[in-house]
Amino acid sequence: MSARIPDPTERVFAQLLTLQSQTRAAVNIDSLAYSLVNDAQALFGYRHAALLIAGRTQAVTGISQVEPHAPFVAFVERAALELQEQDVANQAQPVDTAALSEQTRADCHSLSASAVFWLPLIDRQQALFGGLWIAREQPWSQAEQAVLTQLGDCYSHAWLALQPRKPWRLRWPRRKILVLAVTAALLLAVPVRQSVLAPAEVVPLNGHVVTAPLDGVIAEFMVKPNQSVKPGELLLRFDATSLRAQADVAERSLGVAEAELKSNAQRAFSDSDAKARLDLLAARVEQKRAERDYARELLARSEVRAERDGIAVFADAERWTGRPVKTGERLMDIADPKQAELRIELAVADAIDLASGAEVALFLDSDPLHRHAASLQRLAYEAQTSAAGQLAYRLDAGFTATAPRIGLRGTAKLFGQRVPLVLYLLRRPLAALRQGLGL
Repeated sequence: MSARIPDPTERVFAQLLTLQSQTRAAVNIDSLAYSLVNDAQALFGYRHAALLIAGRTQAVTGISQVEPHAPFVAFVERAALELQEQDVANQAQPVDTAALSEQTRADCHSLSASAVFWLPLIDRQQALFGGLWIAREQPWSQAEQAVLTQLGDCYSHAWLALQPRKPWRLRWPRRKILVLAVTAALLLAVPVRQSVLAPAEVVPLNGHVVTAPLDGVIAEFMVKPNQSVKPGELLLRFDATSLRAQADVAERSLGVAEAELKSNAQRAFSDSDAKARLDLLAARVEQKRAERDYARELLARSEVRAERDGIAVFADAERWTGRPVKTGERLMDIADPKQAELRIELAVADAIDLASGAEVALFLDSDPLHRHAASLQRLAYEAQTSAAGQLAYRLDAGFTATAPRIGLRGTAKLFGQRVPLVLYLLRRPLAALRQGLGL
């Protein structure tokens, strides 16, 4: 028996099925775009094909990366736009280059081929979303055009299948939508209390401030933070080496001046010059005595003692030891542990309308589940830079019950006036919009 010679029609049909299978096997958009412009080249023998989606070139035959500013890419996009303007882009057909503009026609002869077939890609609503520009030298037969049209349907289906699915939308009747809109408007008009959060610290109330009595270097702290002290108890000691030397020198200078005064007083009975110098020497003795007393006073100031009962409130003794300080510099507070208030730093961006006596709730970092009630007492009119480097208003609040331990930190919640819910929700966006537009 002789072998059966394959029919060319059967070969074309087999290649068509293979192309459709390869198209549907694409796993992503990039692999599909590569397949659309390359796989059918063996069947139709075209020089090149360009895939356009929404007017932009996505793939070109034999090119791995499309250069958006390449001459061929610009030409194909311009030609596809002209086909769309002529209302022929929705039809699979050979391109009549004579109907194109003069510039596009010239670019077609130099950049493409003489026989061009436009294969549109149509979505489910029969709207054009892309197309294939396929060019070769031989004219397109009716059979090839029919095969390409069939492939176009397959290409469109495959491309749409790989697109992200649109979210499902619930379609409600207009009456329900109206009821929901009215309900939402009523809810947005419900008055709620404005509130804002700000960092806060428990600080002494009416505490005694201990300041540096002189310029010098702190040698030693005699108390620890939050230690109870009594009047007269030694708190800290300055380095008194130079002060002690000054006091000793002043004491010796006074002794010399007194001896000189006594010697001249004895000679004054027989020496008129010695008698005349008595007043000057007496004045010098008083000067040296004043210098000695001042040196002793400075030496006594080198030891700082407590002036009242309470606890010593300061951060860390190591931070002060060995550090030079100036007269009047704050060193610590002596406070009554039962008397404390809340100090709040409210950022300028979070400021709301607050009145004296406004409700304040403190949640300590060490005990965030327990609420401490307080009321606003003082509100600064001018914002200052806080320790964190942001511009903030200082607020003071008094506790309505037992105050927490001095030095504890936490978050304070301040309650303002009642406003509509929509203003409560949109306060920050509206403020940002006003600042951005300069309203």
